[in-house]
Amino acid sequence: MPEDQTPVTTLLASWREGDKQAAEKLVETVYHELRRLAGHYMREERADHTLQPTALVHEMFLRLFESQPVQWQNRAHFFAIAAQQLRRILVNHARDRQADKRGGKRVKVTLSFVNGLAQSREQDLLELNDALDRLEQFDPRAARVIELRFFAGLTEPEIAEALGLSLATLKRDWAFGRAWLLRRLEG
Repeated sequence: MPEDQTPVTTLLASWREGDKQAAEKLVETVYHELRRLAGHYMREERADHTLQPTALVHEMFLRLFESQPVQWQNRAHFFAIAAQQLRRILVNHARDRQADKRGGKRVKVTLSFVNGLAQSREQDLLELNDALDRLEQFDPRAARVIELRFFAGLTEPEIAEALGLSLATLKRDWAFGRAWLLRRLEG
């Protein structure tokens, strides 16, 4: 089925034209895929994380529905926007938790034996976000490719279509972006 005629693309077009039932049907259609993606992200988080996959997806939908409908192009475009929202929610949650750790109303306890242990997943996410922001200043297209692949879980053909790139260009951007990020994150 051509991309322009998928159920998701059709529902997005109807939603954009003001059909509220299309928005509800869209949620039903993409919910499980987004929940699976959120579950994948959350499996990488710490065990006592307060944000659950369902809450992550619901927060993303709230953000999407609180504004006027975007001029959706197709399914890939929808998942690209969803990826941005998921990234922002996770980063904001990590920042809030880091702020609580630094100055909240908690009693601080020093445990000298934890020196040298790996940083928390939240800190990793914040560092990845900062590195992606720096990559975006240097090469916006490569940063977008990384974001769509990592946060939206889109396939190479879906990313190429969403960004209007050839597969060869997309693969070069993916390779460059990954290498740039690895170099930046490893110090």
